[in-house]
Amino acid sequence: MISRRNQPEDNVAKAVAASQSQHQANERPTKKVKPKYRNPTSKKSLVFDVKQVGLRFIIMVGLIFCLRYFVENPTVSDGKFASIDEQIGIRFHEVPCSKDYTSAEKQKFKGCIPEICGRAVMDNVISKDEAEGLLRIAKSGLAMGGSSGGASILDLHSGALSHQDKFINIYSVLKSENSNLFLEEDFKTYARIREKIQLTISNEFGIPRDKLYLTYPTFFSRMTTAAAKTMHDEYWHPHVDKETYGTFHYTSLLYLSTHGKDFTGGRFTFIDKDTNKTIEPKLGRLSFFTSGSENRHFVEKLQSGIRYAATVSFTCDKNSAIKDPQLIDKLK
Repeated sequence: MISRRNQPEDNVAKAVAASQSQHQANERPTKKVKPKYRNPTSKKSLVFDVKQVGLRFIIMVGLIFCLRYFVENPTVSDGKFASIDEQIGIRFHEVPCSKDYTSAEKQKFKGCIPEICGRAVMDNVISKDEAEGLLRIAKSGLAMGGSSGGASILDLHSGALSHQDKFINIYSVLKSENSNLFLEEDFKTYARIREKIQLTISNEFGIPRDKLYLTYPTFFSRMTTAAAKTMHDEYWHPHVDKETYGTFHYTSLLYLSTHGKDFTGGRFTFIDKDTNKTIEPKLGRLSFFTSGSENRHFVEKLQSGIRYAATVSFTCDKNSAIKDPQLIDKLK
């Protein structure tokens, strides 16, 4: 039989034991918890931050160079080759040469027939004053005639001028009217610009200057929104210059008016396998290209205004060469 006299002592003992147990529990070492973030002042953290900054800098520089490259050298998936908002020093797009240039032709005109084919745009070859001077010549001459359809041409070499649904000789008209429409200075301007274009093509395609010759037809063109009356007015059909004009090896176009300002529509388009490449004309812009089927192209229909340009063509065949026109010879 347990005495109830000892119960308070038992309770005290139990309380002391419990207190000691709790004290021991409090003295046990606690588990260390790793901080969620690194100490920003630690060496490892500083190395990590430097690496992050360096990596971001490299990525930014890479993106800038990529952006600059693709702006200056648009890929074949980009539909626009040259816009009016750009001032282009040189933009060259190489394309595989077609089979239009035969082995016999390459042997006969060695050093001139294209080894590298492509198309280019430059805005700094012809000055604004030169382009405006050429535009004045074109407007003055074409005002003497003009097609009844939407496309007119003036060839200062042959004198051919569109007139309604046929061609007349502008020099015959000037002689009969005793007109001094053109000046010798106009023809000197024409020859100087032709020489600049020829040297540019020679340099960019690596052709000796003395192997490249001006050829026919070389002419001014004026396009309007008038409905076509003859096949000569249908300028919008895709074509290959070497097929259309057998003498062509290199074609150049000097634009004498500006898309979006003087006219709408009328852009020049290369037809490529993946995506067409479009040039927006502007005053003084020069485009040039190898004349084979690697550069099949068309001009889109004009929607408004008047579009002026000059086609200046070159050949490797000396027998197909023509000289710069001389006003005094034409008016004899």
